[in-house]
Amino acid sequence: MNNIRQWLKAHRAEIKETIETVVFVLTMVILIRFFICELRWIPSGSMKPTLIEGDRIVVERFSRFYTTPKRGDIMVFYPPFVEIKNTPGKLFVRLLGIFCKDVAYIKRVIGVPGDTVEIKTDKDGKYTVYINNKPFEESYIMSPYDYPLCDSSVNCGPIKIPENKYLMMGDNRGSSFDGRYWGLLDKDRFIGRAVVVFWPVNRWKLLNK
Repeated sequence: MNNIRQWLKAHRAEIKETIETVVFVLTMVILIRFFICELRWIPSGSMKPTLIEGDRIVVERFSRFYTTPKRGDIMVFYPPFVEIKNTPGKLFVRLLGIFCKDVAYIKRVIGVPGDTVEIKTDKDGKYTVYINNKPFEESYIMSPYDYPLCDSSVNCGPIKIPENKYLMMGDNRGSSFDGRYWGLLDKDRFIGRAVVVFWPVNRWKLLNK
């Protein structure tokens, strides 16, 4: 015990400096992740061809302080069926980004407050999203023919979007568990907006152009 005390006394300055450095780094990581941006990776093909499995993306968070999501934005969010606990411990790991097990999704904003959204199919089997009774041009989707059938589990509308709610859909409409299944998303569930694919290098591109 005496040896430990002597060692601590002899290295007091170094220990203090190390602790201060660790606290500073943790504080900066939390501030950057909360106010500026964070990095995410894509685990599934629900956003093909825009995003594929293994893509690393930058998610900016600062725009949420002065604007709301726009139609076409690719957003990261907590889906409505995931319980988000805000205990001090959960908040800390969520802000730090380490050991956080909260499930987050990434989809595109299709319906914004005030919209009426409906999915229609023509005689050739092509599906089209209509917003306020007008066809919505979507050049980014995987296929206009690969959609799940509209039934009791898949809501094709018409869906009226109330205030502070959004309809989210994946670009790979035939393989995306999104708002057609689980409904509308609350505004306070958004984490941030995907802006850049930065890895792999050959996949580098800007999003939400």
